Amino acid sequence: MNPEASPRMATQLDERATEIYAHLFQALADPTRLAVLQHLSYGEHRVRDLVEHVGLAQSTVSKHVAFLLECGLVTLRPEGRSSWYALAEPDATAGLVDAAEALLRATGTRATLCAHLRRPRPVTDVAVAG
Repeated sequence: MNPEASPRMATQLDERATEIYAHLFQALADPTRLAVLQHLSYGEHRVRDLVEHVGLAQSTVSKHVAFLLECGLVTLRPEGRSSWYALAEPDATAGLVDAAEALLRATGTRATLCAHLRRPRPVTDVAVAG
C-alpha cells in the first residue's frame, strides 16, 4: 500500500464496478452454469441440446442460459424457430478459467475444467466441423 495514501482513500470503492464483478462471479458460481459454458465451448447449442447434456428440466436450463446471456457470457443467434447459444468471448472466458485454475493451484487445490473451455476451438474450426 502506498504510505502517502490516506486510510480514507484506501477504503473508497467503486460500488458499481463491485456489483458488476459480483454479478459475473455469481454467473460462474453455479455448477449448472459452468456445465453449460463447458458444453458451449464445443460450439453452438440449443437449449434442448443442453437439456440432454446436463440432464435437467428445460425450464431450469433456460433459466441458467438466460442468466449467462444477461451477464454477456453467451450470445444468442436465432435461426427459424430455434435459438442457438454460443460463448460470447471464448478467448476472454478461457483466460478467466486459466486465471481461476492458477488461483486454485496457488491455494492448494487442483481442478481443471474441460480443455475446450480453457482453450476453445477457433470459430472457423467449429464451422468446418459442423
